[in-house]
Amino acid sequence: MKKVLSLILSLVMVFACTAALTACGGSGEGGSEEDSTALKVGFICLHDENSTYDLNFINAAKEACEELGIDYQIKTNIPEGQECYDAAAELVDAGCGIIFADSFGHEDYMIQAATEFPEVQFCHSTGTKAHTAGLENYHNAFASIYEGRYLAGVAAGMKLNEMIEKGEITPDQAKIGYVGAFTYAEVMSGYTSFFLGARSICESATMEVTFTGSWYDETAEKEGANKLIDNGCVLISQHADSMGAPTACEKANVPNVSYNGSTVDACPNTFIVSSRIDWAPYYKYAIQAVQNGESIDTDWIGDLKTGSVVLTDINEKAAAAGTAEKIEEVKAQLESGEVHVFDTSKFTFEGKPLDSYKADVDTDADMEHETEVVSDGYFHESEFRSAPYFDVQIDGITLLDTSFGD
Repeated sequence: MKKVLSLILSLVMVFACTAALTACGGSGEGGSEEDSTALKVGFICLHDENSTYDLNFINAAKEACEELGIDYQIKTNIPEGQECYDAAAELVDAGCGIIFADSFGHEDYMIQAATEFPEVQFCHSTGTKAHTAGLENYHNAFASIYEGRYLAGVAAGMKLNEMIEKGEITPDQAKIGYVGAFTYAEVMSGYTSFFLGARSICESATMEVTFTGSWYDETAEKEGANKLIDNGCVLISQHADSMGAPTACEKANVPNVSYNGSTVDACPNTFIVSSRIDWAPYYKYAIQAVQNGESIDTDWIGDLKTGSVVLTDINEKAAAAGTAEKIEEVKAQLESGEVHVFDTSKFTFEGKPLDSYKADVDTDADMEHETEVVSDGYFHESEFRSAPYFDVQIDGITLLDTSFGD
């Protein structure tokens, strides 16, 4: 009888342990039954799902963690201030072994947290200081989104040519409007690459850029788009995070190239295409590095080949005929190196070719331009650090307001 009871007790214990292990295998936000030794991941977002920018990060975070079976927590609406450090510290207290933040202004507070919690890895998207901070547990990441914006610009150029061919505008009326947040190099790199993509197709294209002074301000972005439309811009794009500009375009029936995701549901008549960074490849790379005890790149840069730079489906209702085929053609040329976005033979600066340029790669208080970045006929964007540093005001682009500087 004792042997039977012992056997039954053993079976019960095995069953209980199996059930416990199964419970520890789940993932998701705030999973309370995870094994305390399992890796947990934290995310800090400037806004929430209402921001196209943050929604893009949130979707990637969920995709990466759920694919890897990792428990995660996402903190949203975290300002670019001390609140970011506080959120990071809370995630450390929650047991997170790696923490990501998604906005430029989070950087100093992520560095503060990395200094205080050396056993935790901190990864910051769009930042510039990892390569000079000297911290083994602090990292920057970006992607060559200028290639995606260039391809979106190709779609814009196709649309401008179609409008010219149909007699809707004349070549000298092929003026693009662009709603930007700030005059940061990231925004300048973005609108310039978009413009160069458009001009590679429509040679007469020009562009006006207005700034809102905020990453997310739906009213200001809508007003900015309307101002550009009133100025005679016949196509609008943006580097800002709300639906303000796209909805203004839909109301005015002006073609729009958006950012960070498709707006076709809200803007079925005017949305053409959107470029975005897919952060899932980076998240998976960094998380798996921690799991395997491997180091994370100080500056990580994704591209078209890694699947980090992507375009949405083209809205055939608004796009010019042949746009999809042309984008695929140029994409192949970018991947092969046949085409470079910032080919210095394709633009001028103050009326002259750009034969040499020193960029502000090493962030410091003096904002000194110390690194030569032009060689082999093109500006080498994002090769000396992951974040963009293209800040050349090329000919053909007019800034309407530069009071929102960096």
